[in-house]
Amino acid sequence: MAFRALLYRRPAEPQSIAVKFGSQIFAIRLRRHRRARRYTLRIHPSDREAILTMPPRGTLVDAKEFAQRHGAWIAARLGRLPKAAPFHPGTLLPLRGVDHKIVHRAGVRGTVWAETRDSGERILCVAGEPEHIDRRVHDFLKREARRDLAKAAQHYADLLGVKVTRISIRDQSSRWGSCTSAGSLSFSWRLILAPPYVLDYLAAHEVGHLVEMNHSTKFWRVVGKVCPQMERAKKWLDGFGNDLHRYGITD
Repeated sequence: MAFRALLYRRPAEPQSIAVKFGSQIFAIRLRRHRRARRYTLRIHPSDREAILTMPPRGTLVDAKEFAQRHGAWIAARLGRLPKAAPFHPGTLLPLRGVDHKIVHRAGVRGTVWAETRDSGERILCVAGEPEHIDRRVHDFLKREARRDLAKAAQHYADLLGVKVTRISIRDQSSRWGSCTSAGSLSFSWRLILAPPYVLDYLAAHEVGHLVEMNHSTKFWRVVGKVCPQMERAKKWLDGFGNDLHRYGITD
C-alpha cells in the first residue's frame, strides 16, 4: 500500500453518523475523499440519504460538528424529496413521459411488455412471480434506455463526425450523463422515464463533448445546432428532473 494511503487511512472508522434535528434523527453516510479540501454535504436522491464528504485529514469530531450545524438543511432537503414510487402493481410509471400502470400478469409467459387497453389506458405488464416484479421492471427500463440512447447517440455522432466507442447505463444521482475523451458515454437509465426530447437532448449533450470537452460557449453552440429542443429539454430537467429519482425505490 502506498505511504500516502497509509497516512490517511482511519482504522475502524464508522460508515455513518447520527444527526438530530428537532424530534428527527438522520443517519449521515461518511465518505472520505483524497481530493476534498473541506467538508461538504449532498443529498443522494435515489438512496434518499445525506452524504458527508471528508477531506483526507478530516476528523470524525469535526465531521459530526459540521453535520450537526447543518441539521436544518439536511431535514429540509430530505423532506422535499418527492414521494417514493416503488415498482409494485398499481404504480404509475412515466415510460417515455407517458404514464403506464404496472400490472402483474401471473401465470403468463414472458417478462415485461407495454400494452394499451381498449379504454386507452397504458399498462406495463410484468409476468412471473410477485417477488421478481421489481427486478424485471428495472431490467426492462435499462434495456429500453440503452436502445433509445444508443440510437440517439449514434445519430448525433454521425452529424458531428465523431465516434462513440461505448455506452453504459447506470443509476447516476449527481448527473444525467458523462463522457470520456475516448468516446465512452454513460447515462442514467432514468432518462427513459422522461419525454423523448429530453433523452434526445442528453444524448446530443454527451456526444457534443466529443467535439468540445467543456461547457464553453462553443460547446453550447455545437449542441444547440444539432438539437433544436435543447432549451426546452433543459427547462424540463430543471423543473421535473428530480422527480425521476423517486421511481423504483421505497421510503
